[in-house]
Amino acid sequence: MTEILVAILLGIVEGVTEFLPVSSTGHLILASELLGYDSEQWAMFNVVIQLGAILAVVVLYWRTFWAVAVGLLQLNPVSWRFLRNLVIAFIPAAVIGLALHDHIEALLGSPRVVAVALIVGGIAILVIERLVRDAHIVGIADIPVVRVIGIGLIQCMAMVPGVSRSGATILGALSLGVERRTAAEFSFFLAIPTMLGATVLGLAKHGGTLASGRVGWTEIGVGFVVSFLVAILVIKWFVGIVSKHGFTPFAWYRIVAGSAALIWLSMR
Repeated sequence: MTEILVAILLGIVEGVTEFLPVSSTGHLILASELLGYDSEQWAMFNVVIQLGAILAVVVLYWRTFWAVAVGLLQLNPVSWRFLRNLVIAFIPAAVIGLALHDHIEALLGSPRVVAVALIVGGIAILVIERLVRDAHIVGIADIPVVRVIGIGLIQCMAMVPGVSRSGATILGALSLGVERRTAAEFSFFLAIPTMLGATVLGLAKHGGTLASGRVGWTEIGVGFVVSFLVAILVIKWFVGIVSKHGFTPFAWYRIVAGSAALIWLSMR
């Protein structure tokens, strides 16, 4: 399989899974096992193409970002609370991610960890969807600071591959009283500083390997564009599904996919 074809396939996987509570990193790790390519050569690629999916959020929600930017200049308290909540929720991931970066990278080579995390995360979604009823907070700017800190800390669980950054953020928000659509959108917006930070850290540590390896900027460019286009379609679909049916369909998908992966890995 050529590098360009792998880049296209991984771009599709990233675009589909980045904002769904199913773990994009976990799916990319399992894809490396299924397709049989050298995951180490594609590790930096997998980090950078996440920016394509992040760009999809900026494009789809540009009116929101524009309104917040104008509001900040006009000293609008709602805009400042919006920015405050994103910054506060991002800080735990930044601090813990820097402290445990080497340990996190070690986990990225374990597809069995991914499979187990998919199953456990699916069960967690089912439990939280059944137990959480009092979701009264509507609007990112309206989330109290204490609950924002809680969401930021819960997001750190996603450093274990297979847990899902969006899933951890959404479940954390739901369990703290945030309604479904707001929880999903907060996850989208929080992905921007989180993934930008992860990409910058990855490039600082491993960027030099792009010039010397088989996987270079051409493959990254292809993966970036594909993940961007796919993510635009997925985000629109996801918000509609969540508003009508909640997160239960994704829980069952995680359980089935994780179980299938675990069986397949055990039989190899």
